[in-house]
Amino acid sequence: MVCAGCADESSIFACTECGREDHPYGNSRCARCILKERLTLTLTDPATGQIRPELEPLLTAMMTTKRPQTTIYWLVRPPGHGPALLREMAAGRVPISHDTFRSLPMNPARNYLRDLLAAAGILEPYEPQIERITPWLEDLTATLSDVHRHTANQFARWVILRRLHDHAERGTLTRAIVQTSRHSLKQAVALLGWLDQHETRITELRQIDLDRYLDARPRHTGRSLHPFGRWLNRTGINTNIQIGRLTPSKAHVVMSDADRWTHVHTLIHDDAIRRYVRISGLFMLLFAQPVTAISRMRASQIDASNPERVFVTFDRTPVQMPEPLDQLLREQLLDKGSAVFVADGQDWLFPGAIPGGHLVTENIRSRLTALGIHCREARHAALFSLAAEVPHMILAQTLGISQTAASHWAALAARDWGDYIAARAE
Repeated sequence: MVCAGCADESSIFACTECGREDHPYGNSRCARCILKERLTLTLTDPATGQIRPELEPLLTAMMTTKRPQTTIYWLVRPPGHGPALLREMAAGRVPISHDTFRSLPMNPARNYLRDLLAAAGILEPYEPQIERITPWLEDLTATLSDVHRHTANQFARWVILRRLHDHAERGTLTRAIVQTSRHSLKQAVALLGWLDQHETRITELRQIDLDRYLDARPRHTGRSLHPFGRWLNRTGINTNIQIGRLTPSKAHVVMSDADRWTHVHTLIHDDAIRRYVRISGLFMLLFAQPVTAISRMRASQIDASNPERVFVTFDRTPVQMPEPLDQLLREQLLDKGSAVFVADGQDWLFPGAIPGGHLVTENIRSRLTALGIHCREARHAALFSLAAEVPHMILAQTLGISQTAASHWAALAARDWGDYIAARAE
């Protein structure tokens, strides 16, 4: 099939404004031209008749969308949604700032607009998952006494939020980490509420009372409360209590190598599986990459400049990709999927639905789980297999894991690479 121009025929679908035949919309114009017209109207300040200067980058960014029809639909959303607030900003009636969003009740529509403005560079970058904890905590602590509400806020500020910001700076923040942090806060607030009911302050809590509290609750409650107890000890708020921490389980392998290769075979040959799921699963099963790292991969980590080979740099050492994974990666570079628009400086290999963001780990994990591929088991099986074949020094440099972890897996695989350096010198 060719376009009318290539066939030297007049087109009945060509846009009367730009002449393009893709994205027909209505009788004579394409969706992209209509989108530009409506975006311009939305972002124009009625007082000047011009697009508000601060919002000009948004017009540029949103015009890169692959699905202009979807954005046109978004622009006509009813009052209370993002476009209405955007028009207020364009008219100068509402400041274009993070404080504006903080002052309004949170909902998905406003959160989306905020992400949109941040991705376009109009607002400063921020971490939505962290930002949304503060108003959630305010509601959670509303029934606490003033003293205990202050204690909960201090714990959140100096332990939970600090830890989350550290993860965000390192690029390791995941939804699971945020959920675990929220659960720690929730359990701390529950304990403080219980103390309020018994007219006891946290400074007066005794070990015998704490044990009685924990005995009446699920076993994981103590694990969730451990950070709170440690903080109480460290700050001197209460040094009379101890909350034991469950010893984390040691790494083990439950997926057989035969099962691992069965999953690899499925991902290689089943074209009905989405491409990003196939690539992610193969990165995990063949190269032991964690789903958190896969979701954050950049297109710049893929070197497809050689027509015969594709290299991927997971950490520091480029690794040649086997067939047909190399071809899947070439296709992914050409078509990265359903990003709303391409923001300047964004280089995600797997763009996500949140403007400017990467695909969330839960999306990849849930789709692999539906195929019977459990991420933790798959990665452990791959690490076990690779550790038996590759010296742990090379494994650490290639996969991006620590030397300690690589040594541990080598020991688990019963391989001693102590003579590797000498053998390599020979």
